[in-house]
Amino acid sequence: MPEDDPNGNTLHDAREIRWGPQHAGAKLLASQYTKEKRIQEIISIILCIILMTYNFYFTCHYFDVRNWYLIIPSALLGILTADLASGIVHWGADTWGSVDMPFIGRNFLRPFREHHIDPTSITRHDFIETNGDNFAVTVPYLFYMAYKFTYWNETDIRQIYNFEVYMFLLAIFVSMTNQFHKWSHTYFGLPSFIVFLQHYHIILPRKHHRLHHVVPHDTYFCITTGWLNRPLEMIKFWPWLESFVEKYTGAKPRSDDFAWAQKTEKVHYY
Repeated sequence: MPEDDPNGNTLHDAREIRWGPQHAGAKLLASQYTKEKRIQEIISIILCIILMTYNFYFTCHYFDVRNWYLIIPSALLGILTADLASGIVHWGADTWGSVDMPFIGRNFLRPFREHHIDPTSITRHDFIETNGDNFAVTVPYLFYMAYKFTYWNETDIRQIYNFEVYMFLLAIFVSMTNQFHKWSHTYFGLPSFIVFLQHYHIILPRKHHRLHHVVPHDTYFCITTGWLNRPLEMIKFWPWLESFVEKYTGAKPRSDDFAWAQKTEKVHYY
């Protein structure tokens, strides 16, 4: 995909919009974003930010530089776990299920279907629509972490401190996964520090993630940092997992994704 055509339409017949906001399926999927979903996202983001701030204070309060050799690996493991989790969730949502499924279809799978037929749709979503679901996932454990910091005694907290560092970094990177994903589709106007983080592969780089958007979207699923994509490809992790699910369920991978991609419409130029 050229950078001035991130939806990849210049690779095909210029008289037909293959991907993008004019795609028939993309327009239908975008129209299913509801007011109720918006409210849920706003509440999730507010709760997550409050809890993150509260837990960050106590994480700093109990920090002991003498344990750096345990704290740093715990933090890195949290980031790696977030990357793996992003891949598993992304793979599951891309590959299985249907938008017609009760509750989960419209509220969870819909954005994944829209994203494949309109890859730049995410760049037109505001902060709330982009991040609401990811922030929501972290809220239950952040509540539990806040409870421990509030009611447990100092001795008990110090015994579990490294694990809480792991969970806190996991929560941060899970929360920010879709924002990193959005930036990987944003080719113009990014702050220089974001470009720096992408260039040095601290967060998901643009060229790296572009490999996922080659049809049939069956590779490079990790979208937090993308650190695990190459190792997982080397061991053929996703094909093995798909074969296992298909063997025992009979479900065909990406059948719903493919069906939505077929909802094309011609665009005539005069």
